[in-house]
Amino acid sequence: MDGREQTTGSAADFDFLIGDWTIRNLRLKQRFAGCDDWDEFPATSRVRKLLQDTANLEEMDIPAKGFAGITLRLFNPRDGSWSLHWADSRSNRLFAPVIGRFDQDEGLFYGDDTDEGRPVRVRFLWEPCQHTPCWEQAFSRDGGETWETNWMMRFTRV
Repeated sequence: MDGREQTTGSAADFDFLIGDWTIRNLRLKQRFAGCDDWDEFPATSRVRKLLQDTANLEEMDIPAKGFAGITLRLFNPRDGSWSLHWADSRSNRLFAPVIGRFDQDEGLFYGDDTDEGRPVRVRFLWEPCQHTPCWEQAFSRDGGETWETNWMMRFTRV
C-alpha cells in the first residue's frame, strides 16, 4: 500500500467459517500434465476464533489420506490483509503463508511454494457463504500469468 489506498478488510472476514464442517475434497491427480482426473475424498474440520477475535484456527482431519492439518489465519488491522499459514502431519512444518484479502464476494490470497521441487506461485480463492463455503487452490509456474486449479474443497456445516 502506498498510503493513498483505502484499507479494506475486517477481522470478521472469516466468520462464515467458524464452526464444524464436513468437506468434500477434489484434488487433481496430476499437476501440470493436462490432467482432468480428480481424486475425491472426505474430511472434517473445526474452526474457532483466537487472539481477541483477530485470528482463527482450523483443525482438519483427513483420515482417507492418513493425515491431519491446521490452518492459522491472522488478520492485520493495519492494512486489512490476512495471512494464512498451513501445517500438516505429513511434513510437520509450517509452510510459508499466502497473503491477501476479501473484496466483496471472494477472498484472494497469494504466496510462493514448490511443486515437486520446482518453484510455483500459489493462489487460494475463498468464496464465503454461511452454509456451503468453497475453497480452491491453484498453482502457476509462470509467475501468475496462467493458473491451474489443483484442489477444491466444498464445505457443509455439521
